[in-house]
Amino acid sequence: MKYLLILLLLFSGKLCSQSTLETELEAIMEKYEAVGLSVAVVKKGKLIYQQALGRKDLVTNEPLQSDHIFRIASISKSFSSTSVMQLVEAGKLNLQDDVSELIGFRVRHPKFPDKVITLKMLLSHTSSINDSQGYFTLDPLNPKQNPEWVKCYNDYAPGEGYQYCNLNFNLVGAIIEKYSDERFDQYVRNHVLVPLGLYGGYCVDSLDSEKFAGIYEHNAEEEEYVLSEGAYHPRREIIRNYTMGYTAPVFSPTGGMKISAPDLARYMTMHMKGGKLNGTRIISKKHARLMQTPVSDNGYGLALRKTTMLIPSEELIGHTGAAYGLHSSMFFHPKKKFGIIAITNGCHGCVDESWRNLMLPEVTRLLYEELVK
Repeated sequence: MKYLLILLLLFSGKLCSQSTLETELEAIMEKYEAVGLSVAVVKKGKLIYQQALGRKDLVTNEPLQSDHIFRIASISKSFSSTSVMQLVEAGKLNLQDDVSELIGFRVRHPKFPDKVITLKMLLSHTSSINDSQGYFTLDPLNPKQNPEWVKCYNDYAPGEGYQYCNLNFNLVGAIIEKYSDERFDQYVRNHVLVPLGLYGGYCVDSLDSEKFAGIYEHNAEEEEYVLSEGAYHPRREIIRNYTMGYTAPVFSPTGGMKISAPDLARYMTMHMKGGKLNGTRIISKKHARLMQTPVSDNGYGLALRKTTMLIPSEELIGHTGAAYGLHSSMFFHPKKKFGIIAITNGCHGCVDESWRNLMLPEVTRLLYEELVK
């Protein structure tokens, strides 16, 4: 009887603690007028907490659930980089390969034509390529398609500077296709998601649309949220006329992964554990570490960034995402084996002029203090 009473007290204390945590999360959501929030926490390499709050749909008021999936924006880049690491290990690619030879058209800085732009430069945003001409296709960079292709390059030489660039990773997606003989979305599904037992993908029509969390952008003039229909646009016509090794940007290797917070946490745990999860190795420990090793002074490696800005006492590795009104965050500590996922499908005033997400750092720090520290 005595032990039963102790167990009941412990259980009720845990429920009370979780209830308090959810109240605090809801207070942050209210502060930023968030539509919904989905979080997941890994501690000692295990998923210990997942929660979804707020709404999936503002018309029906359907509540958000943990198994609902989001277009997670730029965290998607790490899935592309992981795929490249697999092809490097298979001997099909080399990080020092010339992108011109890989993609099949000339990719050379007009001011530094003898300087090779490598695959590693694409993955680390040090290629000197920019998004000024657009990045939804490869045409802006292709001299045969765009007479102003020279504008796609910055003033500095490849390898001598950093600028975040989505076109880099849409190029990477096309290269993955050419050297795997699989369509980009199918490669990631077959070689990353399925082996890890995760539900998600880049192709809208391969997923259950009922699970899509609506993504909302705040209209400041009307003071209301507007559904971003482009977030899950299927782009079926382009896919019907697909060219392998060129049309990959339609799936947005740079930002188009759709996945839930708990499954993203499991994927994160694979990277945290050096490329392996539950006995399934996705990439070697060597290449997992390489992805996490900074190339630039700002801590950016190969689609993963090292930072102490999120939690000053901890050196974390991860990535953020922002698109269509969604904001996402994935950060982990590879030695201490903890990590936190936070995703919102719409918030107001949660990004400053430097495009730093203010809501998700608050959420991440709260989860760290309550569940990890």
